[in-house]
Order: sequence, then C-alpha cells, then structure tokens
Amino acid sequence: MLHYRVNRNTMIFLVILYGSALLLVCGWYMQLSLYNPPPSNAKVHVLVLSSWRSGSSFMGQVFSQHPSVFYLMEPGWHVWTQLRQNGARALRMALRDLLRSLFQCDFSVMESYLPENQKEMFMWSHSRALCSPPVCPLTPRNQLSNQTHCLQNCKPRDLKTVEEVCGFYSHVVYKEVRIFELESLYPLLQDPNLDLRIIHLVRDPRAVMRSKKELAESFVNDNTIVLEQKRINETEGQYQVMQEICRSHLRINERAVLNPPPFLKGRYKLVRYEDVTRNPLQEIKSLYQFVGLEMTTQLAKWIYKVTHGKGKGSIQEAFDITSRSATDISQAWRTMLPHNTVKRVQEVCEEAMSYLGYRTVNSEIEQKS
Repeated sequence: MLHYRVNRNTMIFLVILYGSALLLVCGWYMQLSLYNPPPSNAKVHVLVLSSWRSGSSFMGQVFSQHPSVFYLMEPGWHVWTQLRQNGARALRMALRDLLRSLFQCDFSVMESYLPENQKEMFMWSHSRALCSPPVCPLTPRNQLSNQTHCLQNCKPRDLKTVEEVCGFYSHVVYKEVRIFELESLYPLLQDPNLDLRIIHLVRDPRAVMRSKKELAESFVNDNTIVLEQKRINETEGQYQVMQEICRSHLRINERAVLNPPPFLKGRYKLVRYEDVTRNPLQEIKSLYQFVGLEMTTQLAKWIYKVTHGKGKGSIQEAFDITSRSATDISQAWRTMLPHNTVKRVQEVCEEAMSYLGYRTVNSEIEQKS
C-alpha cells in the first residue's frame, strides 16, 4: 500500500490556492449578479404617490439611491406635457397605461410622448440606475449618485438601453404627483404580472402652499390641468388647486383604508412628511420593510446627513436633494406665510387636515408660536 507524505509548506500552498480559487469564483458570481436580471416574478413594483412640493423628491431619492432599485421621477410629466390641452380626469387612463408598461420595463410606450428631436426622459439624472454601469461608468452600483455630477458626466441613453437596465433590478420604483384617485390604478393592482405596492406621501397643506408660492411659475400648466382648463384668476386658482389636492388625499386614503377591495389589502401605506422629518431612519426603515428592501449603513448615513443640515435651502435648490434641516423645512410655513393665507388654506382643506391629523391655528400668535 502506497503512502503519500505532504510536507507543511505544500499543505499551506494548497490551502492558499484553494482559497484564491474560491474568492475568484465568488467575485465572478457577484459581478454577474449585479447585471443579471432577477426572475420576472421576483420583481416588486412601487408607486410613490404624492403631490407637488410634499417632500416627494426626497422620498424618491430614498428609493433611487438603494442599489436594488430602478427609479424614475414623474414619468407622468410626459403625458401631461404632450396632452396639456386636456384636464386631469381625461388624462388619468393614459397615465395609468404608461405606468403599466414602464413597471414591466417596456419603454416603447415613451415614443408616443417624446418629441422626435428629444429622446431624454424627464429628470433622468435623478435616477441612480441611469448614472451607473452599464449606462454610465460614473457611479458604481453600490455607491450613491449625485444628480449634478451625473448631468455633467453622463448622457441620456436610448429607450432600448433604459429598458434593459430596468430589467437588472429587483425593485422598480416610480414617483408620481399627477394621480388624484386610486380607482384608475385598480387594473395594475389586479395584474398578475405586477406586485404593486403604493406609498402615499402627504404633507401639511399649509407647508405645500408656502413651497408652491415660491415656485408659482413652475406650476402654471399643471394647475390649469388640475382645474380642468377652467379660467380662474391666479390667486383664487391656487386655493382651488390646494382644495383638489386635499380632496384627492382624502379620497385615496379613505378608499384604501375604509373597506378596501381585497386586492388592495396590505399593498397601501400612508406616510406623513412631518413624521419622516421627526424620525427619518425609523420611518424609512418601515417603508423599506413594506416593499422588501434592506437598510444599508451607507444609506442610513446619507439619510441622516440630508435631513440634519442647516436652514431650509434656497429656491435654486428647490428640486435638488441637499443637506438641510428637515424639521425647519416642515415648519417654515409658520413664519413665512401670512395668516390670512394660512386661514384660507385651512378652510379649503379643513376635512383633509382633520382626517390626516393636522391641527389648525386660529390666530397669528398661535401660528408663529
């Protein structure tokens, strides 16, 4: 019988060789897993449903920066821009059908809404997935992206490339501010090809009014569509738009919470912007859990940084996510809005404010205290 003796140095060499081979195989696997699409039935689809100036850009980035998420900011902007001669009610089905296609990573539908000389999507640089390989080498998939750097260093890609990239991710998240009821979304919730979760973000309407007033010119076309093309003077129109926004939040929440249809149960979550500003990590962890995402150390640090800055930010930063004091922003209406404006907003949004837990103020002294 033959006996083989292996000396100590040879044994060490074999162990190192085996370990190196194992690391190499694991590295190959990890690289492949970054760019191989998950099984279609494993995808989770998330709609962040909100209104203008309600903290939805920040909430969108909370998802966009996650390495498992493909995100787009307000794809419905294209519908409202190309068909702006209509009212919101007439456009809701077109918007619903757009979302259905995009959730399934079918971007051919965008051809109907993009001008021939412009093939880039609205706010594409706010999507980390479109600032990362294989679209752009700027931001590794496990790193956080910067919208300004992306705009400077990356280029918008053709729809076919965007479609392929969408398929690489386990979670597809879109943020929308142009949906005013849930019923038009029922076919998406019942579609066996979609696993749709709805996050409904609301904000104190007085804070929304304060923020919209600073950027009034940016919302002229949207306001006209919300008001169904009615000719109303600008001041009164702002209050009527706020009234419709408040009514829509009330309708959506009541439909989802009070005797919801079976296919909606467990797939809707309400969150108030003010609660996020008070406990950002706790609230966002809860949202991640709702859609099946894990909080990372890097994301937790980023969330803390962008919500614990100083001041309220400038008008120039209105659509950017920079480090600010989230609490200061949420309460800025108290010192920046005239009391007569606050009083009028409270009148047109009285029912929604009461239902969503926003206390009214009855004097200028109470407002500023």
